[in-house]
Amino acid sequence: MIRRAAFATASVLALGLSLVGARADSPPIRIGFIVDLSGEFADYGTEILNAAKLYLAQHGGAIAGRKIEIDAKDTGGPNPEVAKRLAQELIVNDKVDLLAGFTLTPEALAVAPLATEAKKPMVIMNAATSIVTEKSPYIVRFSFTLGEIASVLAKWAAENGIKKVYTLVSDYGPGVNAEGAFKKYFTLAGGTIAGSDRSPLKGPEFAPFMQRVKDAKPDALFVFVPSGDQGVAVTKAYQDSGLAGAGIKMIATGDITDEAVIDQLGDAAVGLVTAFHYSDTHPSEANKEYVKAFQAAYGSKLRPDFMSVGGYDGMHGIYDALVRLNGNADPDQALEILRREKFESPRGPFWVDPDTRDAVNTVYIRKVERQGGRLVNTEFKAYPDTKDPDKTK
Repeated sequence: MIRRAAFATASVLALGLSLVGARADSPPIRIGFIVDLSGEFADYGTEILNAAKLYLAQHGGAIAGRKIEIDAKDTGGPNPEVAKRLAQELIVNDKVDLLAGFTLTPEALAVAPLATEAKKPMVIMNAATSIVTEKSPYIVRFSFTLGEIASVLAKWAAENGIKKVYTLVSDYGPGVNAEGAFKKYFTLAGGTIAGSDRSPLKGPEFAPFMQRVKDAKPDALFVFVPSGDQGVAVTKAYQDSGLAGAGIKMIATGDITDEAVIDQLGDAAVGLVTAFHYSDTHPSEANKEYVKAFQAAYGSKLRPDFMSVGGYDGMHGIYDALVRLNGNADPDQALEILRREKFESPRGPFWVDPDTRDAVNTVYIRKVERQGGRLVNTEFKAYPDTKDPDKTK
């Protein structure tokens, strides 16, 4: 697996944010980033932070004479108590104007009450469990929800001859969210759930689960596990178990074929169908420019993924709010702008639902293919303007 954490310090120096127009006596606008920069999920947080810094480097590091400063804190997570302590320090000691980042759901949930108490906008750049935005009126999400993704995949599966599915998800908030959405919308479309399992968040062994799937004889296995090493492990277990030979397809949320690890999946992944809101091969000019800029900043071997787009678009929203407020970081005014953001993202058309403060995405059905000597997620069907289905009014 390509580890991206080592690039964080170097990338900050390499980007050298432009401070043209900043006055020495102007107080900075401070953004407190809470992300995982070490531990199992270090790649996640590093992608988010690097992409946010890239956006600033492209658009200028000062607004109306006020320098923008990013104060990044590492949770080494998942560590909700650490995230809570770091947020308290950022709010009380460092006097940040906004909070941002949030790699993992448990950490976002731990910080939510502090954002409410301090009246600090909290920009979610990943943390994809549906309930996150309900925990504070100051939270705005610029990523996605597992409910969006899993419900679309369920509908697609039912529309394409899959009648019986076994579900396997990681046993924490996002996995439970994905499981619930898939089951609900697959059964509403006429499908049957053959069985369900939840794997441990840390150190799962997937072989026993695969045997239970094989015994249940479904048409397909639906999988959600965190991006990274677990995606590689569950794909290998699927291949080794002979499920494909038994005619049991594997379908998944796009975490499993994240660009950071997709090449490690090997030929076992070719043909794997996933649903997600971003692929680095999305064929828009905005995305081509983004991929080019990201690789110019951080190395041609690194492929931007959904984490990076969450960081990039989240910073887009923050920057836009600050520009429209002429450098005024008033929390309630900034929140009103953030919750109504709409722009063309590298992922495609993007907007925030002002009622739920959740990202609204085009969700794509993709197939893993080998192109030019590498594996890619090729989009072949789009579901535009997809909201979290259980929050749709």
